[in-house]
Formats: sequence, structure tokens, C-alpha cells
Amino acid sequence: MAALWRRARPPAVSGLCRTLRALSGKNEYDLLVIGGGSGGLACAKEAAQFGRKVAVLDYVEPSPRGTAWGLGGTCVNVGCIPKKLMHQAALLGSALKDAQHYGWNISQPVHHTWSVMAQGVQNYVKSLNWGHRVQLQEKKVKYFNIKGSFSDPHTVRGLTKAGKEIVVTADNIVIATGGRPKYPMHVAGALEYGITSDDLFWLKKSPGKTLVVGASYVSLECAGFLTGIGLDTTVMMRSVPLRGFDQQMASLVTEHMESYGTKFLKRCVPTKVEKLESDRLQVTWKNADLDTEETDSFNTVMWAVGRAPDTKTLNLETVGVKTNSETGKIIVDASEATSVPHIYAVGDITEVPTTVFTPLEYGCVGLSEEAAVQRHGSDNIEVYHAYYKPLEFTVAERDATQCYMKMVCLREREQRILGLHFIGPNAGEVIQGFALGIKCGATYPQMMKTVGIHPTCAEEVTKLHITKRSGLDATVTGC
Repeated sequence: MAALWRRARPPAVSGLCRTLRALSGKNEYDLLVIGGGSGGLACAKEAAQFGRKVAVLDYVEPSPRGTAWGLGGTCVNVGCIPKKLMHQAALLGSALKDAQHYGWNISQPVHHTWSVMAQGVQNYVKSLNWGHRVQLQEKKVKYFNIKGSFSDPHTVRGLTKAGKEIVVTADNIVIATGGRPKYPMHVAGALEYGITSDDLFWLKKSPGKTLVVGASYVSLECAGFLTGIGLDTTVMMRSVPLRGFDQQMASLVTEHMESYGTKFLKRCVPTKVEKLESDRLQVTWKNADLDTEETDSFNTVMWAVGRAPDTKTLNLETVGVKTNSETGKIIVDASEATSVPHIYAVGDITEVPTTVFTPLEYGCVGLSEEAAVQRHGSDNIEVYHAYYKPLEFTVAERDATQCYMKMVCLREREQRILGLHFIGPNAGEVIQGFALGIKCGATYPQMMKTVGIHPTCAEEVTKLHITKRSGLDATVTGC
């Protein structure tokens, strides 16, 4: 952030904005952040710590179904936070089944009430919205609830809900508008009858029998917790699950989901959605393997077919900010500067630790096995792997077939770790613990010298001795 203040300020431009700046002698703000999500808020608060004058613009365009939310961006409102809480609801359902094996008397059948869960999650999210507003006030960051667009390289305009025009000028501008879910516009009825993750977390009543279209982590996470709370859930995938992730791990994730009740329509593509007199949605799709056309009806159809950058209304072309013509994403350099020196853009970066919160969690950091082989060649890669059984699965006699981990290393003498992949309980916590070491260049011998905390799932990583190359059984037994 400090780098922003070391850059030279470009000359002002013509028009009303030049007049405004001439009257004051300078731009109104040192930094303007467009977007009040995780990246934008962190950037604004950090800049304020330097004693700079900072403003944040944030506005949520309602989804096609009319869903809107408060300050905090996707993560807080329609992403990580509500997703993890609903995932927790599903885990509690599994725990109720396990509890009987541990001596708890629980009357059957148990029943989940969507409205109670949704209200609790939504109340918590609203408390976070308020908390972010308070934090900005405390740090003297000005908050504008307007949808802005560039009128010149230092000026952003927008209208309030009352129709009043706001003009904000700043020396430096950071774009942090994130993305929104895509709709498959080529599918008849998709926009009219479908929802996305923007809507799911704010539903007041249960979605009922649900079709989730897509093979992304959003698709699998949502389908996983919907199944976990007892809903009839189907995932429709055009091709492979979790594209971009390690494909062996992705297969284990979907195998586990199938074994616990999520249905999968593989190599299927939807062609239309129609509303029946019963208010159910009839979906028609093509099955590529069977070369057939099939139909079924659902209460809810959710699209999880990718996300698009939310930049269309920013008027970027007017000020010269270059974007990728195929993806629409803003092009930045290593310091996150755009093609206009004082305009920056922040968002997700690659090869960071992440977790897919499917019923059996998948956490990873670094390269997938496929990416490591592509980059270094299969002869130069050593993969250590193991199947293991979490201690908490034993008494409850839960199936641990898909609990698996692997460490992808360079085969050279030092054996630097290129990637770590873990499927099992609390995978996010496990990967967070190892991420720092791997990012700092940890090697396989160093990992083997690490003392595992017994009895944890994470300690299994420190006992990875079997290589794929050896062909030996990778199943871990005993302590």
C-alpha cells in the first residue's frame, strides 16, 4: 500500500473536474477504493493507517431475482461466511448420526428447519455489515453507497438512491469490485427461473429438491451442504469437477459426495428450463455419453457455472484501463498497477492456500500434481501419498475411503515441496498450518523432521513415506 504514495501524480484533465480541482488545489482524496469487499476494505483501512484521506464506494446491484445485501462484498454476504455456516449445519447433521455411537440418545428421525438456519446465518451476516461500517467510521474512511463510474482518470461519479449526483476525485484509485455469478444465457429460461449463490444464502424458505448446474467449487460446496441438511440434491456437470484443482483429489471429493447421497449427472448440458403449473421447474438436458435428451423437475435450479468480473459499468475504456478481451478482467502488473499508473486493481491471485468446503473438506496449497508434471516433467517429480482414517471416524464406523493426502515434491536432492493436498476433516485448518512453510520453500526432509501433534489428522502429513513411484500400498494403519 505504501507504494501508492511514492508514485508521481499525473496531471489533471479538462472539464468540470479540472475546475473542481483548481478551486481546491488538489484532489479531494488521496485514495478512492471502488468496491467494499474483502480486498477493498482491507486496502482502505490500511491506507488510512498511513494517515491518508480515503473514501470507499460500494454498491450492490440486485441479482436478477432481486437479492441485495450490505457492505462486505461476496465473502461476507454471499460467499465464504454463509457458505461455511451452512456447511457447519450439514456437519452437525452428520455428527448427530455419529453421536449415537458415542452414547448419545437422539430420537429419530431428526429434522432440519431451513428457516431457522437461514435466519441465524442472515442475522450474523447483517452484524458483519454493520461492523464494517463502524470500522470505516473509526478509521475516518468516507463511505459512499453509490454505483460509480469513471468520468476521467482521477474522477468517479455516481448517483445516490435519492438521485443526487456525487463526484469524487482522488490521487490514486483502487478497483476492487470482485465478480458476480454467470447465467448460461444460451439456456432458455435460465435467467427467468434460475438462481445463483447470490440468492441461495438469502432464501427465506427451503429450496427443496435442487439441481445445481456446474462443476465449480461453488457448485460442489452448495450441493454438499444441501444434501447434508437432508435435501434431494443433484449436480449436473458438463465435464470434469473442480477444473484447475488437482484432479485425483477432485475425484475423491465427488466420490464421497455420491456415497453420501448427492446425485451426479455427468457429461450433461442443460438446454431449457420451463415452469410447470405446479410451480416446479422442468429441466431438459442433453446426455453426451448416451446421446439422449432427458428431463426431470425440481423445486430450485441453481447456476454455478463461473463468475464474471463486475467491471461493465465502470467506464474503464474511457480512462484507458486495459482489460483482457476474453475474460473481462483488468490487466495488472506485479504491483497490481493497471495500464494507468495511479489506478490499481486487486483481487484473487493464483497458487494461494485454499479449501473447498465440501462434506469431506479438500485443502491445498501450491501446485496440483498435473501442474507440477507439466512444469517440471514427470521424471523430476516425487509424489508422497497416503490414505488414512481420522480417529473420530473409528467409533462411529464412518467410511474413510476418500480420506487422502499427497505431497508433490521436486525429485532433486533437496526435494522442495511444490504442493500439498489434503482431504479430510478440518482440511482448511490443516492447510493453513502448513501453508507458511511451503510458501517459504520447505523441503520434504524438513517436513519429516516436524513433530506431529498426536492424535490429529494434520500429523499424518509428517508421516508421508510412500511414493507413488514405488507402487506400494499407501494405506496408513495404526498410530
